[in-house]
Amino acid sequence: MAKTTDESLIGVIGAGSIGCYVGGCLQELGCRVRYLGREHVASDIRSGGLRLTSHDGRTANLPPDAVDFRTDLSGLEECDILLICVKSPATEETADAMAGAIRTDAVVISLQNGVANADVLKSRLPDNTVLAGMVAFNVARLQGAHFHLGTDGDIYVEDHPVARMLVDRLNAAGVSANTSSDMKGVLWGKLLLNLNNGLNVLSDMPLRRQLLDSDYRRALALLIEETLAALKAAGISPAKIGKAPPGLIAPILRLPTWLFERVAASMLKIDDKARSSMRDDLDRGRKSEIAFINGAVVELAAKVNASVPVNAAVIALVEDAFAKGQSPALEGRDLLQRLQKATT
Repeated sequence: MAKTTDESLIGVIGAGSIGCYVGGCLQELGCRVRYLGREHVASDIRSGGLRLTSHDGRTANLPPDAVDFRTDLSGLEECDILLICVKSPATEETADAMAGAIRTDAVVISLQNGVANADVLKSRLPDNTVLAGMVAFNVARLQGAHFHLGTDGDIYVEDHPVARMLVDRLNAAGVSANTSSDMKGVLWGKLLLNLNNGLNVLSDMPLRRQLLDSDYRRALALLIEETLAALKAAGISPAKIGKAPPGLIAPILRLPTWLFERVAASMLKIDDKARSSMRDDLDRGRKSEIAFINGAVVELAAKVNASVPVNAAVIALVEDAFAKGQSPALEGRDLLQRLQKATT
């Protein structure tokens, strides 16, 4: 069995924005952390260390020689807990590489977008305990290895003794975290919020500014209502993530902006630096996760004979943006009209 988190070595695989922030918070608390990520992140850490900041004013600075950051799989066999933070398109390849490099008693935890990554990891790492997880906050990479928490939000991890110990350490490190026995509901609840990722790509706006655009909010409401109908047909109950129950999110989004700002104040605890991870992927020339978010809705709808034309339309627009390598910077009214037309 893996050691307790007080003694364990925690490996962060795919140490980008989420991985570096979560790992850095745990390391600053005193946990042993080993990061695995891309060379450009490693280079920035070698140059100036790992810097963490938060919208609530918290800061942490880890000097270069204190950060064990690697760009290959060396040393993974020493890790007791592995936090998987790679983008969804890379899950299969990452799991296959891990299969020959980690101990069978290491606990693997998926902290990724989408609803199926833990299942992929389980299928390729059958000898390991694999736990589903979810991150509900936004982290942006600023200059160099500076990672900034721009929103409130929790981490959820599938209930398990190791998960409970990790959650205790995360909370002690100032990262709000919980365990859950209903990760399917949690993952679908988070996916409802992630439906905005594609819209953020299409808007070319910071998240806060986009959410203050009433037409973009109405577009998001269409996506959420369509997804809730498919979930109902499939007998899936999404969990409440954040302040509003899933069924109230769309009505809140449709409120006039002045009232939305008051009612949804917690949704707007977003500073001007925050934007979606999918928007960062577009800027950095990476693959889109749209197939694992809106695409998951389309896949579910096909199984239950539900219609999800709005999600399909967003997929087409986002895939076109990634093919061209830039956001179309659509006005909210233009996007809303396109999505409404897709339903007719």
